[in-house]
Amino acid sequence: MKILITGSKGQLGTQIINIIKSGKSELGAIPQGVASADIVGIDVDELDITSLSATRKYLNEVKPDVVINCAAYTNVDGCETNEDIAFKVNAIGPRNLAIVCEELDTKLIHISTDYVFSGVGTKALKEYELTGPVSVYGKTKLAGEEFVKQFASKYFIVRTAWLYGYNGKNFVYTMMRLGKDKEYINVVNDQRGNPTNAEDLAHHLLKLVETEEYGIYHCTGTGECTWYDFAKKIMELSEIDCEVRPCTSSEFPSPTKRPEFSSLDNMMLRCTVGDEMRTWEEALKIFISNLKQ
Repeated sequence: MKILITGSKGQLGTQIINIIKSGKSELGAIPQGVASADIVGIDVDELDITSLSATRKYLNEVKPDVVINCAAYTNVDGCETNEDIAFKVNAIGPRNLAIVCEELDTKLIHISTDYVFSGVGTKALKEYELTGPVSVYGKTKLAGEEFVKQFASKYFIVRTAWLYGYNGKNFVYTMMRLGKDKEYINVVNDQRGNPTNAEDLAHHLLKLVETEEYGIYHCTGTGECTWYDFAKKIMELSEIDCEVRPCTSSEFPSPTKRPEFSSLDNMMLRCTVGDEMRTWEEALKIFISNLKQ
């Protein structure tokens, strides 16, 4: 088996590669066929997925059995001011991969986001709920989902949220850095979601690889909290003496409307390959413990 990973230098792509190489994740062993797979990791400097001709040429040379698309333009505020770029990377890129994967009879795993929903509600969202993005980021990611469904037949669309991993920039590292420099920080307490450890997400993506359980998935940490709750737990587990104070989103004006409620329910996982996602607190505790070591 040959697995091609786009966006391989990001926090999720890096995590997937590390798990395949070790044959296991923090959650346990991965399928043997995946553990023995040939890995081709590429990033934007090696392939511009927004070019159909370049994508077709590269995939025809590599001939992967599975493509895991971790490439995305995730600068949420940047999407608002660079809409064409966001659309090219988040929509045209997945479209191109879907077209060529269909030509090659290749499976496509495409990573999406909680931002495809409106952010209004109080009950965890299942995969079949109506989407309704309110930001350019969310709209372009939803367009990418639609292209994948339109052009590929062997696809897994996996929505995640509040992702953090050992590699790259994320909320956990930002809070730890600020906590060491400041006596207190203000963190919004009116947005709820699911913190997700990249290790857990990567493990479940690799569980899907050998299956034919195609469709749309939600894959986030178990349980929900606010960014304030998340930040408090980070300080506590990191043993950083910094007070975390709750505030409202209106106190941090942004060009992008963030979802007030975007908690996801991993219903499709439960009903197919199984949901082993750790609680967000447990996954965070092990993450920070590993950082200390």
